[in-house]
Amino acid sequence: MKKQFLFLSIVLFLAVSCSTGTDKAQNTSEASTGVKTEVDLLLEYLAETGDYVNSRQFPSMIKAETVYKSLDSSCHVIDIRIADQYAAGHIKGSVNVLFSDLPSYMETKIKPYEYDKIVIACDHGQRSSYATLLLRLMGYGNVYSLRWGMSAWNPDLGGDRPWSDLISSDYSNNLETIDNLPAQPGAYPSPETGLSSGEEIFKDRIAKIFSPDAGSFTISADEVFENPDSFYIINYERKDKYEFGHVPGAIRYKPGGTLGIEAELKTIPAHKNVVVYCATGHNSAFVVAYLRLLGYTAHSMRYGNNSFMHDKMLQELTSLSWEAFTEDMVKDYPYSK
Repeated sequence: MKKQFLFLSIVLFLAVSCSTGTDKAQNTSEASTGVKTEVDLLLEYLAETGDYVNSRQFPSMIKAETVYKSLDSSCHVIDIRIADQYAAGHIKGSVNVLFSDLPSYMETKIKPYEYDKIVIACDHGQRSSYATLLLRLMGYGNVYSLRWGMSAWNPDLGGDRPWSDLISSDYSNNLETIDNLPAQPGAYPSPETGLSSGEEIFKDRIAKIFSPDAGSFTISADEVFENPDSFYIINYERKDKYEFGHVPGAIRYKPGGTLGIEAELKTIPAHKNVVVYCATGHNSAFVVAYLRLLGYTAHSMRYGNNSFMHDKMLQELTSLSWEAFTEDMVKDYPYSK
C-alpha cells in the first residue's frame, strides 16, 4: 500500500513539474522575444499623441443649432458630400472637399488652428463621424462632426433619402435580450505595413483609409439580420439599452471602456468581419474608423437602432433616453446654392 502511494505521489509530482515547466518555458519564450507587433507600436504612438479615443472629447459631434449660432464666428464648415448635392444647397461659407482629399486640404489649404471649430458635414452624419475620428487622431483637436448631417440643417438637403426615410421597425420582433459573452482574448490584426515605428505605421494606415479605393465602412441592418452568425456584432450602448433588446448574437462593449483597454480590445476577433452599431450610426462610425486604423475588418451599421427598431425606441424614448430620430431634429436654416 505504501509502495502504491509513493508511486502515485512521484507520478503526480512529475506531471505537475512537467506541466509547470512547459508553461514557464512558453511564457519565458514569449516574454523574451520582446518583439512588438505593428498594432502595439501604433497604440503606443496614439497614446503618446493624446489618446483621443479615451478622452472626454470622444466622440466629437456638434448639433446644427450650435453650428448655426457659430457661423459668424471662427467656424469653418467642410462639406464632404458629392458635388451635385453640395451645389443643390449647402451651409453658407462652407467648402466642398472630397473625403479622400481631406488630409491634403487640412495640411495645405487652411491653417486649422485659426478656427475655433472645424465642422465636417455629410448627408446623414455617419461619414462625417468617420472622417472626424481620423482627423482628430491626426492632431486636429478642433474638428467636429455635424450630428444628423445636412438632413438636420434643412429638409431640402437630405439628399435622395433624408433621415425620415431611413428609419424602420422591420426587425423589432427579431431582437434578443440575453447577455452574450465576448470572445476569448486573441491576437491583434496584422496591418502588414512593413514599417518599424508607430508614427510611420499611423501615416501609412491613414493614407490607405483615405484612399478612394478603401471601400465602404458601412453595412445595412438587412445584411446583418439575414445572417448574424457571419459577423462579430458589437453593441456600443449603455447596459440598460442593450438589455432592452439587441441584434441576435450581439455582444455589448461599454462606451469609454473598450478601445483603451488591451484586454477588451483583444477580445475582438482579428479574423472575423466585425459589425458595430449604436442608436444612430454616429458613435459606431467613430469606433469603426478606429478599428479599421488598427487593421480590423469592421463596418458600422447604417443608422443604427433607428434602422430596425425605431418604434421600440419611441416607446421608451424618455425612460431610456433613446436617440430616436424625429422630425424635431430637422431645422429650417437658410442655405446657399
